[in-house]
Amino acid sequence: MEGWKEGLRDDRGDVPGWVLITLMTAGLVATIWALAGPALGDMFITALESVTGG
Repeated sequence: MEGWKEGLRDDRGDVPGWVLITLMTAGLVATIWALAGPALGDMFITALESVTGG
């Protein structure tokens, strides 16, 4: 009965792969958003002005 407890102890501290993928993706999105956000905002405003005639 004690054998299954030892198996659980071996996994302590391990981070599942999906957690790492989620954190890395969030980091990439935040970095890209910080770098390209102002340029994308300007492009969006220009596109709206060209459609609305403003």
